[in-house]
Amino acid sequence: MNMNTKILIAMSGGVDSSVAAYLMKSQGFDCRGATMKLFDQETACNIIRSKTCCSLEDVEDARSVAHQLDIPFHVFNFVHDFKEQIIERFINAYQNGCTPNPCIDCNRYMKFEKFFLRAKELGFDYMATGHYARIEWDTVCGRYLLKKAIDETKDQSYVLYAMTQQHLSGTKFPLGFLRKQDVRIIATTHGFVNARKRESQDICFVPDGDYAAFIERSTGQMCPPGHFTDKNGTILGQHKGIIRYTVGQRKGLGLARAAPYYVCSQDVTKNTVILGDEGDLYTKTVYAENINLIAFEKISSPIRVKAKVRYRQQEDWATVEQTDQNHLRIEFDTPQKAVAKGQAVVFYDGDLVLGGGTIQ
Repeated sequence: MNMNTKILIAMSGGVDSSVAAYLMKSQGFDCRGATMKLFDQETACNIIRSKTCCSLEDVEDARSVAHQLDIPFHVFNFVHDFKEQIIERFINAYQNGCTPNPCIDCNRYMKFEKFFLRAKELGFDYMATGHYARIEWDTVCGRYLLKKAIDETKDQSYVLYAMTQQHLSGTKFPLGFLRKQDVRIIATTHGFVNARKRESQDICFVPDGDYAAFIERSTGQMCPPGHFTDKNGTILGQHKGIIRYTVGQRKGLGLARAAPYYVCSQDVTKNTVILGDEGDLYTKTVYAENINLIAFEKISSPIRVKAKVRYRQQEDWATVEQTDQNHLRIEFDTPQKAVAKGQAVVFYDGDLVLGGGTIQ
């Protein structure tokens, strides 16, 4: 049995982390549950409970399941860290013409930094989460590896690419070998309060999806209007603030033309949004920074991989070259549409995550 191995389970209040806690407890581990408090009271009251994670209701659902499993339960106050590491990064990215992925940042800076370190400080051997992914030790290369979940429709390896060897060695993903329907069955069988709870769909701190209004409320500043231009600098019209546009966008531009315009890029210094045709959105070469490599320490020579530039996308063949310690050049065989600064490019060898980085 594993009764001497202490595991802290990150319990979000959703069905996945609840079943992860059940599986760890049933395997004989010494378990405790914990939820991260990420919002102050005023902000938390504005969260739409049914569509986002981390609401007040979620904390109570996590507490309920922990009580049912007879495991101690804690709430960690990470309000300041979440504001600094996630919300402020999110705002800064949009203000600089990028399209952030706050779920990747939350995993990187909250779950596998703040929560992970808290678990170690409290003397836990591992932390466990409800992510759909697998961790394996490879005796040949002497490294921990991150792999896709068995259920590829729920696989979350893309948002976990930033995990380090330290994180992988101290984390368990008990759902990696399960399918979502099996997780629901387990939760229903044991009468968990969240067995049929809906999936969280929106960014937790922007429940209505209006990112621009959130940024303006948070900063107390209105984003000034500016010019739409084509790639030659010809003025096409007026935009309503640069934070309201992302690469690939064609709706809501307010410009009449037989063939639709698409947002191709933004020039923050000139406060312009550059528009073009759909064909202008495609590129074969992607540059990435702030990289993390999992399967090896560095890429000594170009390698062939399958890669993708957004979460809900099939990988395409590409060649990856590491240009220095913190930068990659990825050359796709076929052009990729609407590659956005601030998103992540992640590359694979089959079901093995090799690494990734932030698109420049």
